Amino acid sequence: MRNRVLTAAAIAGTMAAVSLTPVGLAGQAPKAAAATTGKGGASIPRTADGKPDLTGMYDLATLTPVERQAGTPLVLTDEQATKLEKQVAERKDSQAAPIKADRPAPPLGGDGSAGPAGNVGGYNSFWIDSGSHYSVVDGRKRASILIDPPDGRIPQVKPEARQRMMRTVRPTSDQSAREDDPGFEGNGAYDDPERRPLGERCLMGFGSTSGPPVLPNYFYNNLHQIVQTRDAVVILTEMVHDARIVRMNAEHAPPTIRKWMGDSVGRWDGDTLVVDTTNFTDKTRYRGTTENLHIVERFRRVDAKTLLYRFTVEDPDTWATAWTGEYPWPATGELLYEYACHEGNYAMGNILRGARLKEANDAKKTIQR
Repeated sequence: MRNRVLTAAAIAGTMAAVSLTPVGLAGQAPKAAAATTGKGGASIPRTADGKPDLTGMYDLATLTPVERQAGTPLVLTDEQATKLEKQVAERKDSQAAPIKADRPAPPLGGDGSAGPAGNVGGYNSFWIDSGSHYSVVDGRKRASILIDPPDGRIPQVKPEARQRMMRTVRPTSDQSAREDDPGFEGNGAYDDPERRPLGERCLMGFGSTSGPPVLPNYFYNNLHQIVQTRDAVVILTEMVHDARIVRMNAEHAPPTIRKWMGDSVGRWDGDTLVVDTTNFTDKTRYRGTTENLHIVERFRRVDAKTLLYRFTVEDPDTWATAWTGEYPWPATGELLYEYACHEGNYAMGNILRGARLKEANDAKKTIQR
């Protein structure tokens, strides 16, 4: 896991990890051409063939949620944003305060409260990087990533889709890790490792951070890297090390070929990179969707340090209408190191062993009665 307060010694210890930078792919991307102006006269770097150069590292941490409360506007006032951001900063400062060294051990199973006695064994706030500011689009802070429907809410799923989801027990790809771990999730949830969330199994990033659509995970490991060539664009996700290859000016794979993150093909629409993704597998099922899920993403460079990412999600078997969101991708100078999720991943085995132990203990209690 990436830690922004690494000491010099810790940094030296990470040198064995692979840091993917554009320099490491020298010779594959065309030499950058002189920058030209974009929206509002902003300077935009371009590649040798004249396309906007999207290559870079981006930090997607944000306080802006995917959806907003019903009946609230898309844009926050400066006063509202300042108040909310201050509250987050104060909460983080409080959670980062030292705890008493002579505190008693937490009760068996935790007491359910926030802090070291509650989520026993989970991450404390030191490891969490959920953002400190709301996203800014066109100079105004946004209350949600969703912009359509206008109410900022994902459309209700169709009744038949809801029934389909109830029959399916495997978690969907958007299921996120939770800071407020609910504890034991009920019988059946631990009967098979494939019943566990994909992120827990180190297969895909939590909360659709791998995409598409690429969404903030509101957790940690927020970096995404883009490497752009004339024939392909690679989007590398820090969380659980997913890499999606967008084939430029290509046809989609035949429908018999299904991929975890879909089959992505790209084209340029003026200065906007348009990525069309189909051919999803039922192993992911973003928000309970079907193999007919279709996602269109648009990447537009706003200035030398910012991309605007917009996406539209549609699946006629799940929603009656499509829905759209957008938020900025700010560039960062931080490095992306390998997220070796499976190295020492004893948690998966312990989760299943713990469930078996609980079953055995429950059986003993039943017999004693």
